[in-house]
Amino acid sequence: MREGSLEAPIRHSIPWKEDAFTNPDAIDAELRRVFDICHGCRRCFNLCDSFPRLFDLIDDSTSGELDTVDSKDFKSVVDACTLCDMCFLTKCPYVPPHAFNLDFPHLMLRYRAMEFKQGKTPNVHRQLTKTDRNGKLAGAVAPLANWSSDRKNGTTRTLLQMAAGVHREAELPKFYSKTFDKCEGDVAVTDAPSAGRKAVLYATCFVNYNNPGIGEAAQKVLAKNGVETETVYPGCCGMPQLEQGDIGKVAESAKKVAGDLLPWVDKGYDIIALTPSCSFMLKFEWPLILPEDENIKKLSSAVFDISEYVVEIAKENGLSGELERIDGGVTVHLACHSRAQNMGPKAAELLQLIPDTDVKVIERCSGHGGSWGVMRENFDVAIKVGRPAARQAAETGHGVVVSECPLARDHMVQGMEKLSNEEKAPELAAVHHPIQVLAKAYGLET
Repeated sequence: MREGSLEAPIRHSIPWKEDAFTNPDAIDAELRRVFDICHGCRRCFNLCDSFPRLFDLIDDSTSGELDTVDSKDFKSVVDACTLCDMCFLTKCPYVPPHAFNLDFPHLMLRYRAMEFKQGKTPNVHRQLTKTDRNGKLAGAVAPLANWSSDRKNGTTRTLLQMAAGVHREAELPKFYSKTFDKCEGDVAVTDAPSAGRKAVLYATCFVNYNNPGIGEAAQKVLAKNGVETETVYPGCCGMPQLEQGDIGKVAESAKKVAGDLLPWVDKGYDIIALTPSCSFMLKFEWPLILPEDENIKKLSSAVFDISEYVVEIAKENGLSGELERIDGGVTVHLACHSRAQNMGPKAAELLQLIPDTDVKVIERCSGHGGSWGVMRENFDVAIKVGRPAARQAAETGHGVVVSECPLARDHMVQGMEKLSNEEKAPELAAVHHPIQVLAKAYGLET
């Protein structure tokens, strides 16, 4: 038995269909086993709020050990987990193949699956996970939806906080009436270095409804480099449902999306996901949820993150045309779900392709955690967790701040605002994702 992550971590499939998976007694026993190991290690004390909560529970208990902590108090630890997977992949020395077999994020998922099965998941949280329905409804009245969700609109945001539990100060994404899957892509340049390559852009619910500009930038950059693209959006990848423990719905989404994407793979297309949470789901979580599904396995091996894909074609074939420097420099935040893919800092590599441009990299958690950070009970903690990343971004003085996760970028900018003595947002270019910066360097975006 070895310690210290000397062997590559491996992950076991998720036995979510078995009765024992959601059995309260079995879950409590596993929580106590894992929490006792965490208590003796404490290497993850500064990763997120789950671990400080756990250690405070133990330290404040009668015995100072786990045996005098009430099981009902474990819920606060579970609720603070954002399923970012950083503890599993970057900190924990006891993940499989270690004999301790510790997978903290998937244990938190198991607890939430139990709560979901028991009907304890709040209805408002279930409604917020319906991103396709919500995106279509809000997109149909985009100006009104954006006006009412603007955090400067105190009246409507107070009502939203009361009705949906979304913190009135949290920055929320905008909605667009013209979704990305309705946009026409650029024609691929036939004499470019990567001419002949073909790729499907899996739009993702966020890019499709909330930031089509990211998808348009990806289309332009790939067309410039000779890659023929098609846009496909069968539906959400299921990450919002995973956060709430609705694993059955995730499996349903996986089968539906895979069914639409696999014919493209058979025609020789690569699959590119435009946000890292979605590429992470397609590559890693889906195969663990449906380990016997050959379609899921086949699809997962054909999926790329957009930054990963552009860096690959740059290394294999070189990039087409001239790139112009970005004045004022670029700060890029590496999203947790990108780091969890074990593909290296691809966003940083992508931006370093731009000549004479100062690129600074942030590898700290933004604190956002999907929908977690915007909720009333979590927002202040999310700002606190993301403060080191916001401080690093502010100290660079760059005019461009982006993240592979656009939601994390907005949250980080909000953290920068709170650090400012003037209490106003810093003057930053209105770009969110690294691919938009590359498009700007090409002169394809203003």
